[in-house]
This record gives sequence, structure tokens and C-alpha cells, in this order.
Amino acid sequence: MEKVLETYLEKVEKYLKRVPVSERTDILKEIKSGICELQNNGKNPDEIIERLGKPGDLAKAYLADILSEEKGVSWNKFLLVCAFYSVAGLSGMFIIPCLGIIAPSFIFFGAAMPVLGFIKMVDNVFNLNIPYVENINVCFNGIENFNPVLGFAITALSGILLYLAGRGAWKLLLLYCRKTGSIKRKLQGADCGLQDR
Repeated sequence: MEKVLETYLEKVEKYLKRVPVSERTDILKEIKSGICELQNNGKNPDEIIERLGKPGDLAKAYLADILSEEKGVSWNKFLLVCAFYSVAGLSGMFIIPCLGIIAPSFIFFGAAMPVLGFIKMVDNVFNLNIPYVENINVCFNGIENFNPVLGFAITALSGILLYLAGRGAWKLLLLYCRKTGSIKRKLQGADCGLQDR
């Protein structure tokens, strides 16, 4: 492989440095295989690089595809979002952090609110005097003193709404990543030899 193509691969690898080693290796093998196939078809290095596009765009496209394949919320997926953010560009500088903060925060507080409301209700109903429960307050429309069961119902409803909003923000984040992943498909031509991940 010619030096200019090796340099191109090194740049792509630099953009993928936050991706787990096994996936990064697979991506680089796939790109290298496509480059070799293009060389065998008589393309020169400049034509190959033009076909593949900028290293950052190609890396971003692969990251977006990996993110859209993984289901659920996980630490690995969060790290992939961080890696994607590093190559996403100006729009990603605002969209990814906002949705990346909103989604897990809303999901966490959506799950925590009903639990805290339940603890407050149980403490009041059974008069358990659990330490620090007096610091849990349900405030709705300026009213703080609720029947414990009504307070729990309010926290449960609010928790469900927050959780759903968090899941929606997470799906929007994945949709954004998928849309930018379409760059990869545009960069790949019929004769490129790169497979969709």
C-alpha cells in the first residue's frame, strides 16, 4: 500500500481512538480491504481518497453505524457517543452534548422520583420516621402538603413523563447519529468494496 493511503488510514484510526480496539480493528480492516480492491480495479491513490472522502467524515459515518446497531443504554454506547462527538463537527457540538445530558438525566430522575415518593408515602403511612425523609418534598402548583398517597401519585406520573422524555431524547440522539451515518453510504460507491456495517 502506498504511503499516502497509509497516512489516510492513520488519520481515520486517530479519529477512532475512543472506539474499543476490536471494533476499531474491524473498521480499519474493512477500509483497507476496500482500498485494496479499488487499487486492484486500477484506481490511483488520489482517486481512492477522493472516493472515501475526508478521514473524519468516514470515521464519523462508521461511528454512527455502530451507535445505531447497539440497543439500549450502556457505558460502551456512551463512550461511542463521545467518540462520535469528537468527529461530528459544529452541529454535533450543540446537539450531542444537549441530548447526551438530557437523556440520562431525565431517565435517572424519572426512575428516582417515584421511588422517593414511595419512600415518603410509606414513611408517612406507617409513621416509620426514616432519617432524612422529611427532606423529600412533593411540591405541585405551590402546594407542598399533600396526602401521602396523592404525593406518590404525582411523583409516579412526573417520573413516567420524565423517563419518557429521556428515552425520547436518547432516540433523537441516535437518529442524529444515524443521519450523519448516511455520509458513509454516500461515500461508498458501487465499486468501492466497503460493506455496510
